[in-house]
Amino acid sequence: MQKRLTLCNAIYQSIIKAPHEAKGYFDFIGAAKTAEYADVKFLIRKVRALAVTAMRDGADVADFYEIYSQMLLLEAPNDFESFMEYIELDREPHEKFYHPRKKQLKAIVEAMQALEDGELDELFLSMPARTGKTTLTLFYVCWLIGRHPENSNLYCTYSDSVAKVFYQGILEVITDPYTYHWQKVFPHCPLVSKNAADLTVNILRKNRYPSITCRSIGGTLNGACDCSGVMVGDDLVSGYEEAISKDRMLKLWGMVDNNLIPRAKQTAKHLWIGTRWSVVDPEGMRIGLLENDEQYRSVRYKIVNVPALNADDMSNFDYDYNLGFSTEYYRQRRASFERNDDMASWLAQYMGEPIERMGSLFTSGEFRFYNGELPGGNPDRIFMAVDPAFGGGDAVAAPVCVMYGDDIYVPEVIYSFEGKKISMPLIEEAIRNYGVELIQFEANKTLESYVQEFEDMLHKDKVRCTVQSKPASTNKSKHQRIMDKASDIREHMLFLDSNHRKTHYQKFMDNVYGFKIYDDKQHDDAPDSLAMAIAMVFRFDNNYAYTFKRRF
Repeated sequence: MQKRLTLCNAIYQSIIKAPHEAKGYFDFIGAAKTAEYADVKFLIRKVRALAVTAMRDGADVADFYEIYSQMLLLEAPNDFESFMEYIELDREPHEKFYHPRKKQLKAIVEAMQALEDGELDELFLSMPARTGKTTLTLFYVCWLIGRHPENSNLYCTYSDSVAKVFYQGILEVITDPYTYHWQKVFPHCPLVSKNAADLTVNILRKNRYPSITCRSIGGTLNGACDCSGVMVGDDLVSGYEEAISKDRMLKLWGMVDNNLIPRAKQTAKHLWIGTRWSVVDPEGMRIGLLENDEQYRSVRYKIVNVPALNADDMSNFDYDYNLGFSTEYYRQRRASFERNDDMASWLAQYMGEPIERMGSLFTSGEFRFYNGELPGGNPDRIFMAVDPAFGGGDAVAAPVCVMYGDDIYVPEVIYSFEGKKISMPLIEEAIRNYGVELIQFEANKTLESYVQEFEDMLHKDKVRCTVQSKPASTNKSKHQRIMDKASDIREHMLFLDSNHRKTHYQKFMDNVYGFKIYDDKQHDDAPDSLAMAIAMVFRFDNNYAYTFKRRF
């Protein structure tokens, strides 16, 4: 083996000296075929990169296209991404699956590779509907059954019809040589049997348990299926109607835990993909076990969530050739959900954030909105409430409040997970832009330095604004404070409508909508800052007197 590696390396060195001569590349391909892939993997990728550069430099197109093709084929049996690129190599660009989506799906492909390489035991993948997660999984299974034809794999979904489509897709990939080059990647793995009634496929030889079995979660699993390779749970929740019923979710988890998971051998890998509808959906329940139960500490798992809109409020799925979904499309969908007072469904279906409808304190239908135009005349007060943070897991949340009578307009918010070097200038800018007269920080001993540093910054920049800090109440929890102020937030505060919000404002509102009464692990920075702002105006403690209009 060492001699072959030495030979490959010597040929590589000669290619470097003459990168536009095809002969060296063909010599390398011949030598690499006789070597162990793991030994020459790094050299294959270096040589392939040189071939791509040579083509761009104008080297002989026919020869170097063949070189590029052969280099992909060298890697395809062992590298999932190379496999997908090779089997679709001769398709028209707009007809390919992976190439137009490569930029967006590459991180997911790498996670799937890690699962196959033994670096992970379980992988959780959440993406919006119709973005390619099931098709990507289909290619993954086709790759696995070629790599390990003696293994038995299991694909499970919510309905028989979806399972049948997946089965038909596998047959198409492995039997259509004009569209896909699967047979060239795995020439010694013939299709030996298929059963459209049982939705099973056998590669290489007919086994008791097929290479791949496709089933619905309500179908026959016990005794009919066995999994020694990869068990795939794909969109096990049928949709909205099932997701909003906690009883149906728990019943579904019972079926998964009692019927599906026991079909996998101890050494099998688990791939969970779908829409994260609920914290008690099958993925949520499984994640809960892995995160919280000591018996599962040894399980290596990864959670990959790719939301519809990224941190800049731009589409994550704007694929080439108009194959995906634009930023405008997703923003329109969000506006529709907000108008229908169903932000929980938007966050679950499109953002991968399971939000329970039961226990949610705020919904968009209860709030007051305006179009960004403030009432005429001078406001009675302009102030800010700041829930500070140094970054990391917590956000700095601070609404700008412009008060006319009993109405509090919120034309701008600060909402940032960045450190103080980012958040402090943002707050100062808001003070300048809106003429804020009073700003109040909630500051414990840990955050006193934040407030002092902010005051020093204002003094240095000659920004006039009264700064005060107020420690959090010791006799009332933060959640209780938010709940106590909820009715005043709904009644008195007016927020920008969805057409006039910037990205950070929208994320602030998403955090408000996502607040639940009995969830101690959630981020509650945005609703807490609103409760602080309300407390600055309507205080009912024993040490504060305030005036108000007669109510009779």
